[in-house]
Amino acid sequence: MSSVLSAVNRPRLSRPSWLSPKVFRTEVLAGLVVALALIPEAISFSILAGVDPRVGLFASFTMAVTIAICGGRPAMISAATGAIALVVGPLAKEHGLDYLIAAVILGGAIQILLAVLGVAKLMRFIPRSVMVGFVNALAILIFAAQVPHLLGVPWLVYPLVAVALAIMVGLPRLTRAIPAPLVAIVVLTLVTVFASVAVPTVGDEGALPDSLPTLGMPQIPWTMDTLTLVAPYALGIALVGLMESLMTAKLVDDITDTPSSKTRESWGQGVANIVTGFFGGMGGCAMIGQTMINVKASGARTRLSTFLAGVFLLVLVVALGDVVAVIPMAALVAVMIIVAVSTFDWHSVAPATLKRMPYGETIVMVATVVTTLATHNLAIGVVVGVLTAMVIFARRVAHLVEVTSVLDPDGTTRIYSVRGELFFASSNDLVGQFDYANDPETVVIDMTHAHVWDASSVAALDAITQKYATRGKTVEIIELNKPSARIHGTLAGQLGVGH
Repeated sequence: MSSVLSAVNRPRLSRPSWLSPKVFRTEVLAGLVVALALIPEAISFSILAGVDPRVGLFASFTMAVTIAICGGRPAMISAATGAIALVVGPLAKEHGLDYLIAAVILGGAIQILLAVLGVAKLMRFIPRSVMVGFVNALAILIFAAQVPHLLGVPWLVYPLVAVALAIMVGLPRLTRAIPAPLVAIVVLTLVTVFASVAVPTVGDEGALPDSLPTLGMPQIPWTMDTLTLVAPYALGIALVGLMESLMTAKLVDDITDTPSSKTRESWGQGVANIVTGFFGGMGGCAMIGQTMINVKASGARTRLSTFLAGVFLLVLVVALGDVVAVIPMAALVAVMIIVAVSTFDWHSVAPATLKRMPYGETIVMVATVVTTLATHNLAIGVVVGVLTAMVIFARRVAHLVEVTSVLDPDGTTRIYSVRGELFFASSNDLVGQFDYANDPETVVIDMTHAHVWDASSVAALDAITQKYATRGKTVEIIELNKPSARIHGTLAGQLGVGH
């Protein structure tokens, strides 16, 4: 009887959501669409980095498969990216592929170290206006990347792109059983093949591999000189990769209304880059464009779509390379245009929104967008946006300290009440808000509604006390909360005020 009860009370293992037939179909088709979209991107980024297209394609395979297992954000796509290509390009050009691979492996190790140190917690300091700027800049970059495929091409490319756009806009209104981007790709491929339409294809972007990636070590001298050479590039890979990945993860969190582990994503990116390096890949990070295809256009929500995107990519380029090579670039360009349009936050630039939004928020968003477009680096754009937000916040808070005073009935004591947050910016104006010459012999500063954050604030209080002391008057500071009392008690009189 007890065994029966224990069996009844034993918790049942939850079945993965992707085992549901409907979810499974969605994830499989989403993975296929993403794989098709990854191929020209990986080839382009390989060329940007100055390496063979196989290096970018293999990196996209290993990154996607590894992050599907180790990452903290389900349904997010990681692969070879333009940001990483820009970082490693000079190293590959000057010293060769082996040094690039060494930098990727070291960069992955640095990402794991940063994850252990809690770098993911810094995401809480990225304001919404920076996120909006990040998304808008990304949408513009995705669209701009398609422009070269629309210039100097046969005129038939334009109606093909129009047809693909019409399919992706209209089909979801009829059915969502099959991802519209996949239908567009298949239809355009069949039309161009059977009608013998001569337009640019995926095969024109570069040679596709005909063998599987192999495990190996970079052939470099393992010396301190080598470490000194690759370390700066490795640090760049780590920082740029983590920033783009964590920003993308936060964006997917918002879209899907589900949480994710940013710490796991951080070390997962590190593991993925190490694996990629040992398989001869160029490294990578989260891809916002392909992630949007996976999450928004295709409706994927689990790790299965990410895993299958990598698997399908390898199968397509190795086993079905001849088929993939005939896919018209017009189809993939149309897919990315839809992604760009759907990614851009149109509400953020609506006149009604701009009219209501505080000017500081708009400045931060514009600074993020302009910097990103100027540098073609999302990480730099985010850093500039955050720094701009910090400056605006500091200026705003600096004027939020209020000082009021009352004179006691017998006229022998003036009580000042300080309200607000005291730090290096706000405390600068504090000294000038006291009437040193006309106040009575005793002054009380009530800090009940204030908080002391730093040494600048303590120095300001010391300066106030010193000014009264030179006039033979005494000052008593009362009602400091515990943290404020701790820092004031430690630093008061020790900062050299008046000397």
